Formats: sequence, C-alpha cells, structure tokens
Amino acid sequence: MMNERAAEPALNVDRADLADYFAERNPVYRYRRPVYLVEMISSLAAVWTSRRARVLDVGGGTGLIAQSVFDHFGVASVQSVDIVDRYAPDLTIARTRYDGEHLPFADGSFDCGMIMNVIHHVPEPNRVALLAEIRRAVGHGPVYIKDHLSAGLLDDTRLTILDAIGNIPFGGMVKARYLRGGHWSDLAAGAGYRIAKVRTGNYRAGPMAVAFPNRLEIVMRLEAVL
Repeated sequence: MMNERAAEPALNVDRADLADYFAERNPVYRYRRPVYLVEMISSLAAVWTSRRARVLDVGGGTGLIAQSVFDHFGVASVQSVDIVDRYAPDLTIARTRYDGEHLPFADGSFDCGMIMNVIHHVPEPNRVALLAEIRRAVGHGPVYIKDHLSAGLLDDTRLTILDAIGNIPFGGMVKARYLRGGHWSDLAAGAGYRIAKVRTGNYRAGPMAVAFPNRLEIVMRLEAVL
C-alpha cells in the first residue's frame, strides 16, 4: 500500500497552539482537549508539500479542519464544498454546497485537494468517480486524505462506534463502509493516482487505544500518475 519517497521537509505545527486554536472555536474543547483534531492536523502537516497552494476541500463538514489548514499551513486559499451546509458561521475560507458529483469549478482551478474522513461515507460505486472529479479540479496536484484503514469485521465495528461518537453530535453522517489496505491502492490507481506517503498517529492512549487501535487512522498523500 505504501510507496515512500525520499524524506521531505515537514511543516512545523505547534500542538499546544493547535489545542488552543480549536478551543477558541468550539466551546466543547475548552473542557475536553481536542486530541483527535490536533493529531489529524499534525499528521496532515507531516505529509503536506503544497506550500502557497490553492486548496480544494471536499466534504468540509463544519469547515473547521479546512480553516485550520488555511490558518496554519501557509496556503494561498481554501475553498470548501459539501453536499449540506453545516459550516460554522465565523469561517474566513470560501465555502459552498455542491451536488456530490460535479464540482462547480473549471479544470485545474486548484493546486491540490483534501478530503478528510469522507470517503468511507461515499457509496463504493461512486468513489473512483469522486476522486477523478477532484483530479479534474486540481490538475496534476496532490490529494490529501484522512480516513480509516480496516483489517476486517472487528475493525469495522470499532470504526462504526467511533463514527457515531465523532459525528452524531455535529450532525455528521454515520453510515459507512470502511476500506482495507488493498482497497486504498485500487481506489488511488482507478483515479490515476499512487499513494506517495502514509502517516498514522497517536489519536488515543490507554484503554481507548486498546479498544480502538491507532492503526485505524491514516493520513495519505496521493500523487498523480502522469
């Protein structure tokens, strides 16, 4: 599944600053540290190569992740799209609704794309088409994915529980089908990409990490096969 390239300079993000950042934007995180979000952004930074890029964020949800990328990654702009409008009211990034199939942008309008914890919610027959549509909008730029890696039915159950915990309070989708390792490689290849880098992280500790292993969480950078 993984094709590592030579070491590349990673972005530097301060975890304490990220925790404060999320706490300022969501009162929930003033009482419960946003460990998951901080780890997600830190892992994304570790695979990120798109400095000063025009970023397309697909399936943006509340928009908080896209906003944090804009505020911390030194990108030129972020445009977020989703099929429903659940965006937080105080965002400075551009955001809009779309039909879930056709992105309302011209070919090559962006330098890279990102799709965070979304693909496992997309019906399986539509996944390659979604990635291909993102590729149309970002040209030959990379696509950054945060999602899950399941090894079987037990992991599927674990991930269903995690999705319920993480999504229901924010009105997010719970229905999902999780991808195995080979599925990710096939999906990337089907849309003209290869998996260039994969990153896991320390999303949970102690008993939670035993019940829900950190290997379930992955961040990937896909690069176009020219």
